[in-house]
Amino acid sequence: MPRLRIFGPILLLLAAAGSVYTQGNARRLATVSSLHQYPAYYHLQNVLLHGEFVENGSQTVLRGGERDITMMMNDQRAVSGTVEVRGMLLDVGRLEPSDPRLSRYGGAREPERWPRPGEELVLSVTGVAETQLATSPSIRGLALQPWRFDGQKVTVVGQFRGRNLFGDLPSAPGKSRYDFVLRSADAALWVTDLRPRGRGFDLSVDAKVDTGRWLQVSGTVVLERGLVTMLGTTVATSAAPDVEPPQEEEPAPPAPLETAEMIFSSPTDGDMNVPLGGSVRFQFSRGLDPASIDGQIRVTYVGTAPADAAGATLEFKHAYDLGTRAIEIRFAAPLDRFRTVKVELLDGMKAFDGAPVAPSSITFSTGG
Repeated sequence: MPRLRIFGPILLLLAAAGSVYTQGNARRLATVSSLHQYPAYYHLQNVLLHGEFVENGSQTVLRGGERDITMMMNDQRAVSGTVEVRGMLLDVGRLEPSDPRLSRYGGAREPERWPRPGEELVLSVTGVAETQLATSPSIRGLALQPWRFDGQKVTVVGQFRGRNLFGDLPSAPGKSRYDFVLRSADAALWVTDLRPRGRGFDLSVDAKVDTGRWLQVSGTVVLERGLVTMLGTTVATSAAPDVEPPQEEEPAPPAPLETAEMIFSSPTDGDMNVPLGGSVRFQFSRGLDPASIDGQIRVTYVGTAPADAAGATLEFKHAYDLGTRAIEIRFAAPLDRFRTVKVELLDGMKAFDGAPVAPSSITFSTGG
């Protein structure tokens, strides 16, 4: 009985060992088509693609199969022929116009006409190397150059990963109840319409305990909705191939935090005859962390005044509007007539991503 009790945990450990390729900072192999189809999945991910550089007007694009993607070369040199490109995918619509990762991007720059998520993609390139056209089918060759094998019958060897139980791929083809992922090193694809069962094995697509087995699968390559799939015909167990594990990449350095600034105020600095019952409004260049605002606003009278009023802090309430990135200040009582008021934004306020907000202040005078 003790042996039976530890057998399950041992299998779980073996399955976990089989998932090692998805851990850490390993890049994701992709095609240009899959980046366009699943931008949310690949956004800010390190990716590796194959294709050819072509000129599209004033822009350099990478063409893989029938799709193109814009390149931000970052001083990397474009070479002719088939290339292997490493970089980070940026979904422009999911970033703010002031994001420093877009500093070298020559595309959309107008905040009022900013693209929607998924509408405009750019690959920020970190490396370019010459490579060869895939001539023999392998999971890696199919994952990187699937257009060369589309419609062909092939046989590949890979590790059973269940119904995408480790998130190797961005979506599922949904062809049958037995669809499963097959992976080798850093590449993966879907096998459809084939139950992972044969002589001496019957694997469940929903059980991690069954993952890690090496299988040989034959079928026809199909490209659909940015996914590389095999319409399976036969499956058998196989020995693990002699494949080196992929090298992990260094995580992309975090973008430097951009200081937020007050870009508009009402009243403006130096305004006169401001209504006694009016409010004060500040708008900022970037979104704020609402929790950081409390205690970081100070309003006082300045200049000649009675001893009990000069420098006194005025009572007020504030509200922050996420949509307009604006703070509105409303006073508990009308302001005194013909007084000079100073409103200060102190240095403890933070932007939504933790970046500092530059301290600032305005001074205005009330009317009668």
